[in-house]
Amino acid sequence: MEFICSKCGKRAPASTRAFHCECGGLWQLDYQPPKFDPAQVDKGEWSQYRYRKFMAMEDDSWKEVSLGEGMTPIVHFDDDVLFKLDYCMPTLSFKDRGAATLVAHCKSIGVDHVVEDSSGNAGNAIAAYCSRAGIACEIFVHEGTSAKKIQMIRSHGAKVHIVPGNRDHCADLCRERVKEEGLYYASHVYNPFFFEGTKTYIYETFEQLRRIPKYILLPVGNGTLFLGVMQGLEHLLESGCIDHIPQIIGVQSEHCDPVYRAVKVQAEEVEEIQPGLTLAEGIAIGKPMRGYEILGYARKYDVRFVHAPEEEIAGSMAQLAKRGIYCEPTTAANYAGYREYCRLYGRTHDCLIPVCGSGLKSNHSFL
Repeated sequence: MEFICSKCGKRAPASTRAFHCECGGLWQLDYQPPKFDPAQVDKGEWSQYRYRKFMAMEDDSWKEVSLGEGMTPIVHFDDDVLFKLDYCMPTLSFKDRGAATLVAHCKSIGVDHVVEDSSGNAGNAIAAYCSRAGIACEIFVHEGTSAKKIQMIRSHGAKVHIVPGNRDHCADLCRERVKEEGLYYASHVYNPFFFEGTKTYIYETFEQLRRIPKYILLPVGNGTLFLGVMQGLEHLLESGCIDHIPQIIGVQSEHCDPVYRAVKVQAEEVEEIQPGLTLAEGIAIGKPMRGYEILGYARKYDVRFVHAPEEEIAGSMAQLAKRGIYCEPTTAANYAGYREYCRLYGRTHDCLIPVCGSGLKSNHSFL
C-alpha cells in the first residue's frame, strides 16, 4: 500500500514516518476499494470494522485496537431532520472512527510513540486508542481547550502539552516537535488513514436507512468528517448503490470561516485567517491544511456553505438538550447552521445532521 503526494504525485510506502511529501504536499492514500456490496458487510462484527472489506486494512491489527466504535443510531428529530448520534462512541465523539483506523495502522507498521495536536476530541480519541494498543502518546492542545477534554486525555495515560495561543499555533508547535525529534505524527488531518475511518459514517447510514438522505449537513474545520463522507459517497456512487451525490451543506462558524470565504469567491485555495472567539471551538480552524481538497469537492458537487450564527449556538444547545440530545457547542453549531440554511434556501426535508460530540466534555452549560 502506498501514499501519493497530492501536490507533486510522488509515491512513498504507507509505512513512511514522513508526515508529508518533501515538496510539502499532503499524502493521499493510493487505495481503490472493491465495489460496495451489502452482502460483503460482516454483520457478525458490531463495530465500524464490519465494513473492513471496503477499508484500507493492512492486517488484523484493528482487533487489538477497536473499542467497538461506530454503529451509532440515527433518530428522527422532526419531519425534516435526522440526527446521527456520533457522540455514542467510546470517547464521546465521531473522532473515534478515524482514530481507531489510524492507530490500527500505527500498530501494523510498528510505531511505538506518537504525537498529535487537537482542539480536544481528536486528541482524546488518539490517546484512548493508543492506550488500548500499547503505544506511547503525546497530545498538544491550545489554551482554552475544555478542562474536561484535557482530563480525559490524561486519564488514558497520554502526556498533554498545553500551548498558549490559538488552535493553528498549537498545530505548528506540534509539527516542530515532530520534525525535531523524528516522532510519528498521528495527525487526524495529515494522515489519510484517518479518513478510512470517517467514511464509515456513510456506510452505516446507507445500511441503516437503506438509502442516503437528500441533504447531508457537515461541520467543516479541518474537514476530517467532510472528506471521509465525500469519499464514502463517491464509493457508493461508483458502486451503483446511489445514482447521485446528495446536497451537501458545509457549516463554519461565522467567526472562523476560511472555507466559506473561499467558496464564496470561487477561489482555488483557502487563505489563512485569524480565528475569532467562538463557542464552536472544534471547527475554529483558520488554516485548514486540506483546504484544497475540500474546495475540490465543493466545486465538483456544488456544496453549499453557510455560517452558524454565533448568537444562536447556545440556544441551539439548550433546545437540543430539551429534546434529549446533550451535545457540545460545536455540535449545536451544526443545528444553528441548519436553521441558517433553511432561512437562506427554504425547508430541507430529509436532512441528516451529525451529533459529533457530547456536552459532557464541554466547559459550557447554558441550561
